[in-house]
Amino acid sequence: MSNNDTGSSVAPNFFASEQVITCHDEATGLRAVIAIDNTTLGPGFGGTRWRPYASPEAAVIEAQRLAAAMTLKHALADLPYGGAKSVILADSPTALDGDERRSALLAFGEFVARTNGAYIPGVDMGTTPGDMRVIEERGGRAFCDEVDPGPYTARGVYAAMRAGVRHALHRDMKGVRVVVQGTGQVGANLARFAAADGAIVSVADIDGDRAQALADELGATVIDPDDAPYAECDVFAPCAVARVLTTDNASRVRARVVAGAANDTLDSAEAGEALRAAGITVVPDFVANAGGVIQVHAGVVGWDEDTLTAALERIGDRVQDILAEADRRGITPEQAARDRAAERLAGATNGQ
Repeated sequence: MSNNDTGSSVAPNFFASEQVITCHDEATGLRAVIAIDNTTLGPGFGGTRWRPYASPEAAVIEAQRLAAAMTLKHALADLPYGGAKSVILADSPTALDGDERRSALLAFGEFVARTNGAYIPGVDMGTTPGDMRVIEERGGRAFCDEVDPGPYTARGVYAAMRAGVRHALHRDMKGVRVVVQGTGQVGANLARFAAADGAIVSVADIDGDRAQALADELGATVIDPDDAPYAECDVFAPCAVARVLTTDNASRVRARVVAGAANDTLDSAEAGEALRAAGITVVPDFVANAGGVIQVHAGVVGWDEDTLTAALERIGDRVQDILAEADRRGITPEQAARDRAAERLAGATNGQ
């Protein structure tokens, strides 16, 4: 399966973000990009993604795209952070290890420190809480340095899924057919939540052994990851690659609800319109997958576990409100969510 990188033939729009910083350290070979999308609500917070890219342009585009999604996520979750993201370019997923990895992270930490608090990194694809602790050694601030937010992201996505099912299918999760694409930590925990509530779960992953192990644990079935978006099911939960639903394949989707953890589930607004026209409810990913950043904020301000759990459950309430508004206005849920985020940002700008 493709990682859906933006190809190098597309030029980045550097001025779509408040700030784009390209980072290069000759001694370690580090190449990285920090994109700070919007700091209206506070310092830009967003994970550090470490993975291969087709080109430097593709890395810049992904950093900016994900940073913009973080702006929306924080605004809708009512958190005091702006949107940002960083990516570290790797020639292969295991290009650096041990001392080499540490040296590269220390170099990256220097660049983070130079932002003077405007950018706060966190865990993302290819990075760990331990990596965040190394980054902090250079004087900058990092989140997720003690707790991996993945399980909390899964809990929030599940609250969003339940809300989508209630809205579209008018039922609880028992007997609902759920297909989870991607069985990493978030996808696996999401599948566990659904199975525990009596859903009929299928899982898919490019790592067939990992998918099979989870299926054996849950009494689930394994399907081909390329077939997952088109499976006969009630809920499709993309938890792996971005832009899995497009204008070209929207007509093949058989699910009634789309609710997952993957960023940028839709490749365009037009794909969302096509799915809405087909009667498919698409829960905006940047609303559903906010559990991780909520958990991070909980650690910063010292919430207890009950307060955090209640905040994660409110993701479901937020989804219900957005879906109802979208129906009322005759627009896609994503557009309704974007409009709400814009209102919050405008209110903050105007001192409201």
